[in-house]
Amino acid sequence: MFKIVSTKSINTQVKQFEIEAPAIAKKRLAGQFVILRINDTGERIPVTIADSDVEKGTITIIVQGIGKTTNQLLAMNAGDTILDVVGPLGKPTHVEKFGTAVVIGGGVGTAIAYPTAKALKDAGNKVIVIIGGRTKDLAILQDEISEFADAVYVTTDDGSAGTKGLVTDKLNELINSGDAVDFVLAIGPIPMMQAVANTTKPHNIHTVVSLNPIMLDGTGMCGGCRAIVDGKNVFVCVDGPEFDAHKVDFVSLTKRNRMYLPQEHSANCFFKD
Repeated sequence: MFKIVSTKSINTQVKQFEIEAPAIAKKRLAGQFVILRINDTGERIPVTIADSDVEKGTITIIVQGIGKTTNQLLAMNAGDTILDVVGPLGKPTHVEKFGTAVVIGGGVGTAIAYPTAKALKDAGNKVIVIIGGRTKDLAILQDEISEFADAVYVTTDDGSAGTKGLVTDKLNELINSGDAVDFVLAIGPIPMMQAVANTTKPHNIHTVVSLNPIMLDGTGMCGGCRAIVDGKNVFVCVDGPEFDAHKVDFVSLTKRNRMYLPQEHSANCFFKD
């Protein structure tokens, strides 16, 4: 059992959890994730580790309530326990001194981008962060990222925060400004990551995305997280989650992620009722 030490509501849909997991806190690196199960009848879901505190023996995750399990999690509070938290899983982010790194987070993807942006800064890069969301409530972690990033830009679809538009609008502006962009990391909804890949490819800018397929066991054995990268099958949980954006087959990834939408919708409606 893993105790929830503290929680913080970021908005009505998003909540931050600090969970007691000393072994994971000690070993985790930027880009890695955990797979958790709330109870013995629950599904297993992957969640990126946003931060950790080795001295306290805790990890931090940020969750958006979308399906049954994430909404169940949002209903939990400090003192409650989670049955399973397995990790750290996946390969850590490859971090080096690229020069100018642009890190793009879409919605809760910003929580995944946060530790990597920090690691890139620690490696000596100039770090520019673009935070995107449909509304201001989903453009999260601006204050936290501003503590270390060289520049932070916010874009929202409805113009309720920052600049009205898409993250790719700001990315295009940065690329065309004349200042070199040496590396781009994009994490968020699949359409956003695909759009970023399409934006950077003509400029030959090294671009990495963190994939988010359906995931069960986290060891590569179940095959649920299979994706196509550079024409070959990969298992995101062990081969990723980060890959060269220009080699990802986003069409097949989108189709696989939509396979169980009817079942997911039914389970969530039953839970809410």
